[in-house]
Amino acid sequence: MIRIIALTDAGQALGKRLEALLSDSQMHFKPKPFAETVQAFFGNGDSLIFICATGIVMRTLAPVIESKLQDPPVLVLDELGRFVIPLLSGHEGGANQWGSEVAEALNAELVMTTANAYLNPVYTLGMGCERNCPLEYLESLMLEALAQADLKPEQIAGLYSIDLKADETHLIELAEKYQWPFITYDAEALKTVEPLLSTRSEYVFKTVGVYGVAESAALVGVQNMTQTSPELCLNKIKNPKATCAVARAYQS
Repeated sequence: MIRIIALTDAGQALGKRLEALLSDSQMHFKPKPFAETVQAFFGNGDSLIFICATGIVMRTLAPVIESKLQDPPVLVLDELGRFVIPLLSGHEGGANQWGSEVAEALNAELVMTTANAYLNPVYTLGMGCERNCPLEYLESLMLEALAQADLKPEQIAGLYSIDLKADETHLIELAEKYQWPFITYDAEALKTVEPLLSTRSEYVFKTVGVYGVAESAALVGVQNMTQTSPELCLNKIKNPKATCAVARAYQS
């Protein structure tokens, strides 16, 4: 759920506009009691858009902020809708990407306050598949993933999977076709990024020991490559025989 919180009449007008633009969103004008209501939204994991001063937001949320790996994304907008500021959980929580989408929808300017705005993104692909999955299933899903992430094959730094797929013929062939390194990791290595997964599959866990192969492999791959914090820029997508995800991290 997206909670839009406004404190002025002009902010309320912008909030109603956002509510119409964003699915699964709800507008709250001067909610009372303010701090308790907003903190409850935050604690429930709701994504928050504040149309007010950043100082108000920080003072209100400070008591309930826990971790960039767990806290929901928070955006702050000015009441005229000219600027969008990703305030909390920028990378791990997706506020930066979400802020970019909101700014585009409003024709506003995204104000990035993190150092990563000045660094170079590195992208990796993670894939899982059935044994002996045909190349056409892998390649079509990969191309769909890149299209959704607005990326080209030459922007991908490598293809990653679990070590059980180290001999998967058509994953190897796919990597060779696009001149990517193909690297696999064991379940213990993949478990290290579990808090960053968008979904958890009990079936996959019982089968291979991790809750998601594609997302985990992409995240570990880019983390090892850059030695910086990774994030998903495309959550897992799938077809009947394969899964694919795209991860990102930043390096100077």
